Amino acid sequence: MDSLLDFSDKVILITGAGSGFGRLLAEGLGSRGAKLVLSDINEENLAACRADVASYTDVVTKAGDIASEALNKALVELAKDTFGRLDIAINNAGIAHVPAPMHEMTEEIIDLQFAVNVKGVMFGMKYQLPQMLSQKQGHILNVSSLAGLGGAPKGGAYAAAKHAVAGVTRTAAVEYGRKNVRVNAVCPFYSPTNILNVDGYNTKEAQAQLGMGSPMKRLGDPQEIVNAMILMLSPGNSYMNGQTIAVDGGVTAW
Repeated sequence: MDSLLDFSDKVILITGAGSGFGRLLAEGLGSRGAKLVLSDINEENLAACRADVASYTDVVTKAGDIASEALNKALVELAKDTFGRLDIAINNAGIAHVPAPMHEMTEEIIDLQFAVNVKGVMFGMKYQLPQMLSQKQGHILNVSSLAGLGGAPKGGAYAAAKHAVAGVTRTAAVEYGRKNVRVNAVCPFYSPTNILNVDGYNTKEAQAQLGMGSPMKRLGDPQEIVNAMILMLSPGNSYMNGQTIAVDGGVTAW
């Protein structure tokens, strides 16, 4: 195996691991030697992922709502108690909302977006960072969105939450970089994972229309996004810090 993509004995925490990017990350990193700590709110999906990756690597899981501070604390403790350390954390869990213009955003939509997409990341880092500081090294990858870098018509609450993810990523990178703990974010364009399984996005016609917003005239395949994330996490990529990397088929080139 190429040493730049060798994650042997790295302990990696992945939230939202039951499906989509998280499931593919668990498979891709586990097959490259990583020991895994996985979480998802969907217990059935999480169990299926665990059964798959357990055939070729060590894995522990804990289901729950990532907006819970207690769950985030427990996940880091699980990593430490099981494997003795935490080398990489991928704060991937997230949700979208039914598309609607800004004046139709409800308190319920806004609260849920910030609970899962912002608190889930910030509470994650709250407990991941001290563990990494105690080890004198670590890398956190937050999953933001292209909507965290620009406007997202009819996705105002989601865009606000994902801008927050980009902001806390940059802030943490400045605060902890001198301690050899790095924080970056990936900002994908639309990709057909469960996050698009909401009214307004969940038909082939709607997703084809979304894809027309990219110069490549298609959505990003989930594996393409995950491949970029694995490259960002590569042990050889040791000087990237505080970056919000767009994986968007060229949207930001316009």
